[in-house]
This record gives sequence, C-alpha cells and structure tokens, in this order.
Amino acid sequence: MDINKAFGKALKAFRLANGLTQEDFAEVSSRTYISSLERGLKSPTIEKVNEIAGDMGICPLSLMILTYAYFNEVDTMHVIKKAESQLKNTYY
Repeated sequence: MDINKAFGKALKAFRLANGLTQEDFAEVSSRTYISSLERGLKSPTIEKVNEIAGDMGICPLSLMILTYAYFNEVDTMHVIKKAESQLKNTYY
C-alpha cells in the first residue's frame, strides 16, 4: 500500500472512531483537503499532522503508528516495539 493511502486509511479510522465528520476539521483544514488526505491524493506536512491529530484529541504518533502499520501490513504493536528499540539505541 502507498504511504499516502496508508495515512488516509489511518486518518479515516481515527476520525470515524471519534465520531467526527470531515466538516469537523474546519478550523484546521477544508473538508476537501481532509477528503484528499483520506483518499491518499495528498501528503500532509508534519505541522498539518499535528493540527489534525489535535482536533481529534489524539497524539500525532498514534496517527503515524497506525499509518505505518497499514503501510507495512503489520499490527500496531510491531511498529511500537520497533520504534521503542530504535529509540533506546538512539536516545537513551
């Protein structure tokens, strides 16, 4: 799966899980832009990911973890464990 499509799928999953419509993002984006993201037609900036996640009341990392789970066709715990290992080797 294309990374933009994976992001769109993750965005839509979180949006629906939170009972939100595309119109509910009017403060940060137009409905058309959210629709384009969900269809994988556009790639958001990190700033836009942060704004969209904030509107949903979630951590931007949650959105990205689900994106990479879809992209790599693995479960979210696999992505989390891989990131945790890499962070320990880099940050700690």
